[in-house]
Amino acid sequence: MSSSAQRSATVVITASIVVLLIAMGVRATFGLLMQPMGLDKGFSRETFSLAFAIQNLVWGLGAPLFGALSDKYGSGRTIALGALLYAIGLLSMGYSDSAATLYLSAGVLVGLGQGGTTFGVILGVVARAVPPERRSLALGMASAGGSAGQFLMVPFAQQLIAQFDWHTALLLLSVAASFGMPLALLLQGRAAAGADQLHQSLSAAFRQALGHRSYHFLFWSFFVCGFHVSFITLHLPSFVVDGGLSAFDGALAIGLIGLFNVVGSYGCGWLGGRYSKKNLLGSIYALRAVFIALLLLFPLTPLVLYVFAAGIGLLWLGTVPLTSGLIGQIYGLRYTATLYGLVFLGHQIGSFIGVWLGGWTFERFGSYDLVWWLGIALALAAAALSWPIDERAMAARRADDAVRA
Repeated sequence: MSSSAQRSATVVITASIVVLLIAMGVRATFGLLMQPMGLDKGFSRETFSLAFAIQNLVWGLGAPLFGALSDKYGSGRTIALGALLYAIGLLSMGYSDSAATLYLSAGVLVGLGQGGTTFGVILGVVARAVPPERRSLALGMASAGGSAGQFLMVPFAQQLIAQFDWHTALLLLSVAASFGMPLALLLQGRAAAGADQLHQSLSAAFRQALGHRSYHFLFWSFFVCGFHVSFITLHLPSFVVDGGLSAFDGALAIGLIGLFNVVGSYGCGWLGGRYSKKNLLGSIYALRAVFIALLLLFPLTPLVLYVFAAGIGLLWLGTVPLTSGLIGQIYGLRYTATLYGLVFLGHQIGSFIGVWLGGWTFERFGSYDLVWWLGIALALAAAALSWPIDERAMAARRADDAVRA
């Protein structure tokens, strides 16, 4: 890379990290709001959980839409629109007086905002800004920004709630989300077609991906990732308090997950540039089963909680640079934002089920145990789905098939 191109890449990566830090950091605070906001507004855990289940599903449905907008009209406008919707949704959430308005604000508006300010669009920008040999590491660095946001924003939000109230916390989080609009000016541009994609339309790229079994494996393994991440983010603070520990312990655990995933995301990006991405994915999912079992099989103490948080944190968003990296590696960069967005929909369907099922299970049985054990089973299933992924680029695969024919 020339020195000017390297400086440009540095600016893009830095701005991407900050946007993800804000977007993912704010999202990680919602579990802290469930009990105080629920008490003030009379929302049950099931109602609150359904609102965030809707948010995750809308985020997933919006991801391919915002990815297509980014591929067609440019990433800067797309990210600015997402940041605006995110800020409006958070602001409206503070004034929600019924389940319906909570579903609209926290569910629909915030979900759309996340679709335009998180991985689908941002990682597409990062992937285009760096050469192939640095791509996996750059994706890991950007993903680590989301984890740093979780580490920084959760304790900050907990202090806001403790010193002021949940409503003030939401107002300030809305202001933070709006910072994505000026940062979008640094993330403008559209993807260029590669040599093997010069005449390929978006619909042709979709058909090609959907006809490839590895794309389906990525979709369903990412479904499991969403189930784990969203259930834990929203329900772990309440699980901790139910188990006799303090709200501070729950907030610290969420923060520790974010802190350790700074290392995990960066490390997975680095490893993905040197070793098989699909084997790394399989290992991450298998290890998640181990750490969830640790939380269930030992009495809940601060030590057990923090060991769980550190371990699951190392594995938390490490799936993101590996999954997005595989999509770019296999299918090319021309439509990577859109193709990743569709796979991310699988992640968010899993998020919807994990979040909603957590609230439903607790209201029916007074415990989250059923969802935790289901999470172990799904982790093992995702590990099994990762092993048969074909990592070869489609162009190379066609050439190999022609030679064999």
